[in-house]
Amino acid sequence: MGQRRNSPVNQMSRWVRRQSMKVKTFLAVSTVIFALVALKLLIKNQDNFFVASEAVHFLGIVVLIYKLTTQKSCSGLSLKFQELTAIFLAVRLACSVSMEGDVHTVLDFVTLVSTLWVIYMMRFKLKSTYASDLDTMPLYYVVVPCGMLAFSFHPMTSHALINRIAWAFCVYVEAVSVLPQLRMVQKAKYIEPFTAHYVFALGVARFLGFAHWIIQVYDTRGMALLLMTGPYIWRPIVFLAEIIQTFILADFCYYYVKSLMKGQVLANLPV
Repeated sequence: MGQRRNSPVNQMSRWVRRQSMKVKTFLAVSTVIFALVALKLLIKNQDNFFVASEAVHFLGIVVLIYKLTTQKSCSGLSLKFQELTAIFLAVRLACSVSMEGDVHTVLDFVTLVSTLWVIYMMRFKLKSTYASDLDTMPLYYVVVPCGMLAFSFHPMTSHALINRIAWAFCVYVEAVSVLPQLRMVQKAKYIEPFTAHYVFALGVARFLGFAHWIIQVYDTRGMALLLMTGPYIWRPIVFLAEIIQTFILADFCYYYVKSLMKGQVLANLPV
């Protein structure tokens, strides 16, 4: 026990906790920059960022499946979030089959099937453990505005118009799909360990997608936001969606890492 407390990780954790907020902010920013530089040097094919992001998302779903099958409980999970995830994955899979048909299609398929299984378990097998009173965010709050945005702003490629609108819809829904889960956590002021692992995996997945855009913008000196924009602002909107996704989860990931540094998995959340 004494050796664990004196381990380099715990010593570093205690040192960080003693620092001022300015120092902590500097360390956090430096860590993000270091991670971006490392990813740029290690990953040459930028498409692999999205492959890794989708793979991490699937691993997060695997954590949920393990929770549901071993604990026989879906407490702490947002059904609305899982349904939004299934919506954008189903639409994206349909687009991917006709537009790409590559490894992204396979990853989207297995993730969608896994998500549908989680929804089935929550709706029927484990319904008694689902806290519906905390999961109250209506789906149309997300779906309707995203549909309107997709109709107005979508990529101008050679694909059919319906595919381009559907693809934009996926981007917009995915950007805010985690809101019901975070809203549920906020109401409960508590999150179970497996759910915490799952949400953190989503944060890592979002960071990988965000890293792709940051590196691409850096490599092209900003031109990546201007190329193929039609109508004029499609790419900047996609970039903005990535920023929204990342920062929605950044706060949770901060408290998750902070809790791990204290030797525990995030449970109670600050108001």
